[in-house]
Amino acid sequence: MSIEIKVPPVGESITEVVLSSWKKADGDYVEMDEIIAELESDKATFELTAEKAGILKISAKEGDTLEIGATVCSIEEGATPAAKAAAPEAAPVAEKTSPAATEVKTATYASGAPSPAATKILAEKGLDTTSGTGVGGRITKEDALKAQPTAAPKVAAPVKAAVPAGSRGERREKMSSLRKTVAKRLVAVKNETAMLTTFNEVDMQPIMDIRAKYKDKFKEKHGVGLGFMSFFTKAVCEALKEFPAVNARIEGEEMVFNEFADISIAVSAPKGLVVPVIRNADTLSLAQIEQAVMELAIKARENKLAIDEMTGGTFTITNGGVFGSMMSTPIINAPQSAILGMHNIVERPVAIGGQVVIRPMMYVALSYDHRIIDGRESVGFLVRVKQLLEDPARMLLEI
Repeated sequence: MSIEIKVPPVGESITEVVLSSWKKADGDYVEMDEIIAELESDKATFELTAEKAGILKISAKEGDTLEIGATVCSIEEGATPAAKAAAPEAAPVAEKTSPAATEVKTATYASGAPSPAATKILAEKGLDTTSGTGVGGRITKEDALKAQPTAAPKVAAPVKAAVPAGSRGERREKMSSLRKTVAKRLVAVKNETAMLTTFNEVDMQPIMDIRAKYKDKFKEKHGVGLGFMSFFTKAVCEALKEFPAVNARIEGEEMVFNEFADISIAVSAPKGLVVPVIRNADTLSLAQIEQAVMELAIKARENKLAIDEMTGGTFTITNGGVFGSMMSTPIINAPQSAILGMHNIVERPVAIGGQVVIRPMMYVALSYDHRIIDGRESVGFLVRVKQLLEDPARMLLEI
């Protein structure tokens, strides 16, 4: 008995997927619920499992685009693996020989009317014409005897271009559905929004002091480390309350203001950048935010994020500092209206209280849609985030 395995529904807005890879080969025996393939939509990667135990019969190839409900493979229960047919040997390609070039002899003089004797001599020499000295330019016997063939012009050998040393190979790889979707969305944001970026810098010493003092007790109590992301998320949520336009979006001719903060966190996954969402982050404690960040990051690395975990955010935070970025202009995560970029922490001389001191400083960047967020609001929002980070007690006391 054979059963068909079809593409399952993976989301309301998804109508097709790409078969990214087979985990089992055609003819393999598979167990029930064993992973046999990976399917990739424009938002996430999904695992396809065997519904029965048996022999796998593949009907779709890697890279195929399949509609929801399309047949991917079938499984034959109780069958034995079929022997793989040996691949036929390629027929040898016959070598082609190019015909030898023939040398053409030409006369050195212009043509004239030859005498019969001249005609015979010219034919013996393999010449067609020569110039004549006879009456009316007639070619005489003497002209034919003196005529000499012209050597064929020498063709210069082509100059070979210098080949640089080392490997110069190329590798082509088809763009994944996720990568194509990310590319289209980023281009659309650049073309459809009035995006600007404002910058500021944050003295990270107060937060670093708190982490150094309480990180061990924090991890012992909550089971997660005390990182920078929870402080930034908390500061962003507080600032969004004061600047609601930064937490809004444009729909048609309306501005939609969110009375909650669903913070999207940009995470680097094996197949590209994904942006899972921390729901109601404005109601969470530092420990709860750290736990949510850890869980979402693990799911992202294992390609196990669900669609609803990556949609619906109201504001995004991205941390290029983990890769060494000092400053950048992050692109808005549509349909949101703003994104905060974190960067690396570098010790720099700064003036504090009239004295030059060395402090761990971080540049922060806020990219925003100028159609809905004015310059005063964007700068005020970023300054408020800076104030909260440089004086973390404000976040706890909400002042």
